[in-house]
Amino acid sequence: MLLFLVFLSGIASGFLNVVAGGGSLLTLPLLTLLGMGIDVANGTNRIAILLQNIVAVRNFQKGKALPLKLSLLCGIPAVIGSIVGTLIVIDLNQELLKKVVGILLLIMGIFLFVKPKMWAGQSDKKRNIFLVTVAFFGIGVYGGFIQAGVGFFFIFFTAALLGLDLVKNNALKVFIVLLYTPVSLIIFLLNGKVMFFEGFILGLGSMIGAYLGVKFALKKGINWLRYIVFATILISAVSYLI
Repeated sequence: MLLFLVFLSGIASGFLNVVAGGGSLLTLPLLTLLGMGIDVANGTNRIAILLQNIVAVRNFQKGKALPLKLSLLCGIPAVIGSIVGTLIVIDLNQELLKKVVGILLLIMGIFLFVKPKMWAGQSDKKRNIFLVTVAFFGIGVYGGFIQAGVGFFFIFFTAALLGLDLVKNNALKVFIVLLYTPVSLIIFLLNGKVMFFEGFILGLGSMIGAYLGVKFALKKGINWLRYIVFATILISAVSYLI
């Protein structure tokens, strides 16, 4: 029964991670119910992240929504950051970290609500290469270290710094996550933090969810995505703060 729930959570998380973010907040608790420590759950979850983003990137590319050159440029600092985030041992107060992330998510939610034009895309947006590099390096560190909720940071900074609409924004996000996830997965694997069978079950569900998520994003467009992102950001923020 738990494995079936893991499969279903994979579908839900794959869909959420493609159209918004926060899918790992569903899967990590279920993996721990299977008896995994949070470190092993974090590593095992990377299998699903990898598989869902392979499906998502392929379908966004088929839908001509993926800005490939820009994604590669932003992906380089993110990959380097993810290696740092996965390798380093940081003596952080985890409860304090959760509170900080929760507050940041609330701020993103406010921007999403009060600045709707920000998420529609700004083709004339001037891009500061230094800020883009620093931002995506930082996102990579967070993604390598924690992963849960990283999609929201991609969405916010992609809109704020690159001027992409939410559809292209999500396409860029899944492409970059696909770039750095194999590196993180290998590091977790070498440290014995991955359970393959459970990860594969989760991955199967997440591939289905990712496929449905891309179809939804391409069909419904920016307005629907904005509401979903807003709702998932608020729910994720509350989960971090309580």
